[in-house]
Amino acid sequence: MSPEAPSQPPSESSADVPTVLVHDSRGRQLLCFLEQLIPLDGHDYVLLTPVDTPVCLFRLDDDEDPELIDTIDATEPILSVADVVLQEHDLTLVRSAVTLTVSGELDEPEELDDDEDADDDSETYELLVSFLADEREYGLYIPLDPFFVVARMDGNGAVLVEGEEFERVQPRIEAELEEREGDD
Repeated sequence: MSPEAPSQPPSESSADVPTVLVHDSRGRQLLCFLEQLIPLDGHDYVLLTPVDTPVCLFRLDDDEDPELIDTIDATEPILSVADVVLQEHDLTLVRSAVTLTVSGELDEPEELDDDEDADDDSETYELLVSFLADEREYGLYIPLDPFFVVARMDGNGAVLVEGEEFERVQPRIEAELEEREGDD
């Protein structure tokens, strides 16, 4: 298996890209495309992208900027409302490891032109759906920047790299990827 990323985005070449099932420390799973394989310290680390579309939940308030809700319990009533709204669009909300994802046929989000890009630290999102729950407005947004997952291969699957292990290997993985890009 080649450690190089596919030359086409996963949406165009998904039949050619191997998939890996990632598990997190809470037993949740996320099916991902294998983008890069990076051997470090006797382990095979992988850079992955989710097969389903990652989404972020925001609380919307007319008076304030949207607030990202980055930790939410899978049984949260807000997600039940989101389930119903997404079903109206033939989509399914999946409570995956790492992030919420949506499965089903989505239109590709419009890409921003390079000259329209904001500063590099800001993320850009596209609204997928908005809905009311407990008299508050929420929105599920698709991040337009690539969403990568770092995992360690474990048998036929992979384990999400979290906490201290992530802090230790993340800079080394980035350095390896930069070196590979320089070799191209």
